[in-house]
Amino acid sequence: MGDVVFTLPAVATLRANFSDAKITYFTLVEYAPVASAFSQVDEVIALDRTTFKRGNILRAGAETIKLVQRLRRERFSMVVDTQCYAETAFLTWLTRAPRRLGFQLGHRVRRWAYTHSLPRPDDLHPVDANLKLLTRFGVKAVPVRNEMNLPEQGQKEAAAFLSQHKLGADDKLIFIQPFTSAWHKNWPLENYLAVAKACRARDLRVVFGGGPKEREYLQPAIDAGYPVCAGLPLTTVAWIVNQSAIVVGADTGLIHLAVAIGKHVLMLFKPYGGGSTGPYGHPEWIIQPPQGGKVPEIPVERVTSAIDSQLQPR
Repeated sequence: MGDVVFTLPAVATLRANFSDAKITYFTLVEYAPVASAFSQVDEVIALDRTTFKRGNILRAGAETIKLVQRLRRERFSMVVDTQCYAETAFLTWLTRAPRRLGFQLGHRVRRWAYTHSLPRPDDLHPVDANLKLLTRFGVKAVPVRNEMNLPEQGQKEAAAFLSQHKLGADDKLIFIQPFTSAWHKNWPLENYLAVAKACRARDLRVVFGGGPKEREYLQPAIDAGYPVCAGLPLTTVAWIVNQSAIVVGADTGLIHLAVAIGKHVLMLFKPYGGGSTGPYGHPEWIIQPPQGGKVPEIPVERVTSAIDSQLQPR
């Protein structure tokens, strides 16, 4: 999901340059709600990977042909591939668009799928790298807009979830997203539970989030009496995040989504250089481990102190 959110300023830049153009966004079906929330996007084409994971070669082939035919029917004048996987490069080439922009990843053959390419600038945040891909090849730079508005979808369901757990508008809500897609980026769940306990002692309310497959790992949070929205639709979770005062977690897509909808986040993260995927535009929201340490070594007290500091009257 983070990679989709990182394209938001690039999409806004394209709209500013091509006000009358039809902008189509191609992504995986699970991230389609995010792309659909981009106000500059006119259409979303969503790919369901389950068809290709079932091992039915004939069905997968038929779906691929159908996808390629649809992409060609659109007659795109420009295609921008920010992922540059072998599959996305191949689909970019198959569109036959006269301008096809993408990154060069080493000396891989896929670079020939593009009419315009440049080495991926690993010293830049992915948001800025995507913008550089556009401006290098003639798209005019405009003020960066990393903003998105949530669709109405999911708002009622979020309100029902909050009401079910007696969470009202006057409650200061802390949203905790404890898991990421990579174990080395995670902070121990027991530490998040310690933060939640400290928040509860301060009369703050806490909600735990996560993906559908992570709900079982959040049983300790459920046992401790915390609301858990893991497994709810992404749009519903996004609206719950929208009601939160602070969103706490490591480097994961929902944290970047929270930044884009204007929420204050605290990211437990170890930067690794200029290309680090921290909260865009807000390096001050990063809580780093001790020098030479790793994310699991971040003390609980630093996180609770950061929450207290943020909630202080300004």
